[in-house]
Amino acid sequence: MLVLSDPVRFRRLAAGVCLIAAPVLYVAGIAADPALRLGGPTDTVGLYGRYLEQVSVSATVLHWSWVLLVPGLLGMIHLVRRRAVLLGNVAGAVALLGVVNFSALMLGDFFYARLERELPPATGDALADQALADPGAMFGFQLPGFIGLAGLFVLGLVLAYGGHAPWWAPFAVIAGIFTVPIFWIGTVAGGLLYLAGAGVIGLHMIRMTDAEWAAQPSAGAPEDRSGFEKRPRPERT
Repeated sequence: MLVLSDPVRFRRLAAGVCLIAAPVLYVAGIAADPALRLGGPTDTVGLYGRYLEQVSVSATVLHWSWVLLVPGLLGMIHLVRRRAVLLGNVAGAVALLGVVNFSALMLGDFFYARLERELPPATGDALADQALADPGAMFGFQLPGFIGLAGLFVLGLVLAYGGHAPWWAPFAVIAGIFTVPIFWIGTVAGGLLYLAGAGVIGLHMIRMTDAEWAAQPSAGAPEDRSGFEKRPRPERT
């Protein structure tokens, strides 16, 4: 309860833990998807209708993998203080909006599954495809989602520029997100990339002190151009 009543520590730990949990849930949700696990890249029609329970688990877990990324993104934005603040704020806002849209898209899996169960699988699959091809779904959900991933990438670069992440972290995150659905080699390799990229930023937040997390940017403070922010060494006596 002490952590919950401490606004600084709770927000720091929540952001860091969520950045570590999001990739784990993302990989778990992809692994539970019967179309990716059993159907391969082409032969997927009817699998959602045949495995309703697995689709339900997969879509729910994937939904929460995007939801948990939101506190992590807020924490990343919080760390943008001294350098490229405008770019970081814009990229963070774009990333947040995109992640929310991807979360909403997970509802489509439930409709695919029910349509394939109640109708001939090919007919149900075609109807669901038509629904997702609607301009509202395309430009209101799918396109903002992918633009949001671009915002996430830029935000990661801003953190690296400010000394709060290694340079490779944003590349690993984006590469991991796009390769995890390539079952099964991509799921393993991409999952490790996503976890490494997001996890290193999350661990950085967890290991920060409350004072470092809450610190305000100071005018004339020296800027660190290395991969991570350096702490002052104790003076020798």
